[in-house]
Amino acid sequence: MLPQRFLRFVGPLCIFSPFVPAPLAGQTAPPISAPVVLHIDGLGKGAALLDGPWQFHLGDNSAWALPQTPDATGVSGWESISANQPWGMQGHFGYVGYAWYRKHLQLSPAPGASPDLVLLMRQTEDVYEIYWNGRFIGRHGAMPPHPRYTMSWDSPWYTFGVGPARDGVLAIRVWKGPLISTDTGLGGGLHAAPDIGNARAIAALKTEDDYGWMRSQQFTFGLLSLYGVLAFLSLIAWFRDRSHRVLLWLAVFSGMPVLAVFIDGLRLPWNAMTALGWLQPVLGLEDIGLWFVLLYLFRFDEDPRLVRITRWLAVIDFTAFLLDGPILELFNWSSPEQASVLQGADAALTAVYTLSEFYPFVLLALALRKRLDLPRWLLAISALLTEMLLSMQFAFQQGRRFTHWTFDEKITAPLFWVNGNPFTARAIAATLLLLSIIYAVYRYLQETSVRQAALEQEFQSARELQRVLIPETLPELPGYAVTSAYQPAQEVGGDFFQIIPLEGAFARSTLIVLGDVSGKGLRAAMAVSLIVGAVRTLAKFSPRPAELLAELNQRLCGRLQGGFATCIAVLLARDGRCVIASAGHPPPFLNRRELALPGALPLGVVASADYRETTLQLDSGDHFALYTDGLLEARNAGGEIFGFARLDALFARRPAAAEATEAAVQFGQEDDITVLTLTRLASGQQSTTQLTIPIFAGA
Repeated sequence: MLPQRFLRFVGPLCIFSPFVPAPLAGQTAPPISAPVVLHIDGLGKGAALLDGPWQFHLGDNSAWALPQTPDATGVSGWESISANQPWGMQGHFGYVGYAWYRKHLQLSPAPGASPDLVLLMRQTEDVYEIYWNGRFIGRHGAMPPHPRYTMSWDSPWYTFGVGPARDGVLAIRVWKGPLISTDTGLGGGLHAAPDIGNARAIAALKTEDDYGWMRSQQFTFGLLSLYGVLAFLSLIAWFRDRSHRVLLWLAVFSGMPVLAVFIDGLRLPWNAMTALGWLQPVLGLEDIGLWFVLLYLFRFDEDPRLVRITRWLAVIDFTAFLLDGPILELFNWSSPEQASVLQGADAALTAVYTLSEFYPFVLLALALRKRLDLPRWLLAISALLTEMLLSMQFAFQQGRRFTHWTFDEKITAPLFWVNGNPFTARAIAATLLLLSIIYAVYRYLQETSVRQAALEQEFQSARELQRVLIPETLPELPGYAVTSAYQPAQEVGGDFFQIIPLEGAFARSTLIVLGDVSGKGLRAAMAVSLIVGAVRTLAKFSPRPAELLAELNQRLCGRLQGGFATCIAVLLARDGRCVIASAGHPPPFLNRRELALPGALPLGVVASADYRETTLQLDSGDHFALYTDGLLEARNAGGEIFGFARLDALFARRPAAAEATEAAVQFGQEDDITVLTLTRLASGQQSTTQLTIPIFAGA
């Protein structure tokens, strides 16, 4: 039994002790504990894992490689951490820069075993050097000021010869590079403890890791092989027919994932930041390729405004990706102050192209308003699923060290495994998207082929019609040498001319009509047929130029579908008397000068338009030339038009029609060209005609 005096003294202390304040943190030194020494006995043909607590210190000091350096926990900043987790998960969140790991070892080799040992380093961020008892034995990457390191999240394991190691200290110097927008802040340093053992055992472990990685990539590489084949075939098909632009964008979209995996998916020893810099524009082109594939497959290329919006977004998106690449490259050589500026720029550019990831949703929403067929429904569903997963993963990855969101890890987590291959939601969606695009493109090309065949039939009809409308021979005009040339800019043009010998009261005269219908193709050919038919009918009743143009104008108003036609009519007598009327057509040339004709509206614009006549006399040797504006408006590669000065110089040479036409074609033809020349012959000279026209396919 305790003495009564002891109880009187101790009792009050027991009662009031909970209210006595504890010493403040920092008033007493942390407990000092000696480093844990790992004993490995009988190390021979196998390998041992160097797990357990390691001594750890932030910062950098070359003396920390020496075995005699004090590294007890609680002394000069040394602490004890695990090598199986990065330092960011062990109280050093977001730390970048240098740090050291040390492990005290006592190694007892098995009898008869090789004295030389090999170290196997597993995943480590980012650059490291290894020392055994102060002796440098190897490194991976390069330390600052010119750091170089590979992608740490999927880098292979590396081996280093330690030599005849026994008792001593294994020291690992690590440098972690600046954080980018997708870093969680939980990384840094060793992610898994190293192994030590003989060369054969370590080689077996490394081979097992390499084999496991290759086996897990079978599905990915198979899918990317399909993407690569599709890109190659699409590019070849586009080179054969460049009108199918969807094939070009399909080649871009399907080729970029192959290039991306070559940059960062094959464990190649690229510098990490350099690889990321090159990867950025590749990812941008993949996005843009998908946008334009959707644009064409959903027939949005027929909407000029949407095409313009898509082009501008593509420029903005690719520019952001392109600028972000050099910024990531600069992280390697940045100081802490510079790194914060670069991180801000990286965040701003990342925000731009992250938002652009949602543009396919706009295209898909617009597509759903259409009546889609099965191929496009499949494409819409698979594209929606793929883009939703990609956009969400990309968005949730940004700024993870601040948000602490882990939703992107759920997206990339395997749903199931087949023969060691992980199948994620994104991989499945990408496969469905590839198959649906192939099917949709196949159907799109079929539809385009049908439309092209219909268009070709339309052109064939127009060619046949124009073959009928263009004179195959010219009538002889007594007293004149006539040349005519017609050169359409496309297969079917809008120029026309007729030379009609008259009868009755105008029996010794000829009506010449030359003009140009706005537009091209079958519509222009139909308008030409209407005009030529009307001209031939009117020539029998009212061949006077002004009357003919007025009648022709009334018949054409409201029948040219918003278009118009310029025209010039000439009533030419054998004695050289010439009556001219123009409906907005370029004035003819007489010898070296352009005739001044009264201005007038083109045909088909206003029903009440009035046309006036000009009379002149052609003398022996006079050269009279009519032409369409395709001659005047020819344009060369530099954008310069043929123009009036060249036109004056051309007709000053009194050329034949074929010569004048060829001059414009050689300069740079953009529109149909028709030229007709008349030369008044002296008495007794034989009249001649010369006609130059294209040979129409199917004629």
